[in-house]
Amino acid sequence: MTRRVRTAVLISGRGSNMMALLAAARADDYPADIQLVISNRPEADGLRKADAAGVTAIAIDHKDFDTREAFERELDAALRAHKIDFVACAGFMRVLTEWFVSRWEGRLINIHPSLLPKYKGLHTHKRAIEAGDAEGGASVHWVATEVDGGDIIDHEAVQIEADETPESLANKVLKRELVLYPRALNKVLMGWH
Repeated sequence: MTRRVRTAVLISGRGSNMMALLAAARADDYPADIQLVISNRPEADGLRKADAAGVTAIAIDHKDFDTREAFERELDAALRAHKIDFVACAGFMRVLTEWFVSRWEGRLINIHPSLLPKYKGLHTHKRAIEAGDAEGGASVHWVATEVDGGDIIDHEAVQIEADETPESLANKVLKRELVLYPRALNKVLMGWH
């Protein structure tokens, strides 16, 4: 295998998908070398988990900046300072501007809790249940300027039962996300350079 790709994971919360990516990256033949975890929320539990796993974990609080782009310029500077080549958003709850997306185009992916192109944005599980869908799920996609609008890389589906609640569906989907995201990142990086 050639050089592993220096990867950063962007988070906002508990870091479930980040931990799945870190676990996958422990394998010698996995193409991502996760060097950095950044959260826009200093209190994010995922920062502590990343630090405990031996990965550099930093907070850049979006509330400290007057504009989205000012925050993203600081984020971009941190990624470049750590010589990051590829970025995986994992529960990163910030809409990225065209400035950032264009700077990282082709090197920026995200996981979203719906079967895209259905239910972009928030409250995906509630919306799927209310629509009477037979399936819910998660998608990994390239980040584009349209929120959750980039090309789909991979997805996982789960059945929506008659008595499903948004919480129960979220739990089922999360279990599949933890399989999906490492697989999708592997797929992307194996053919990327």
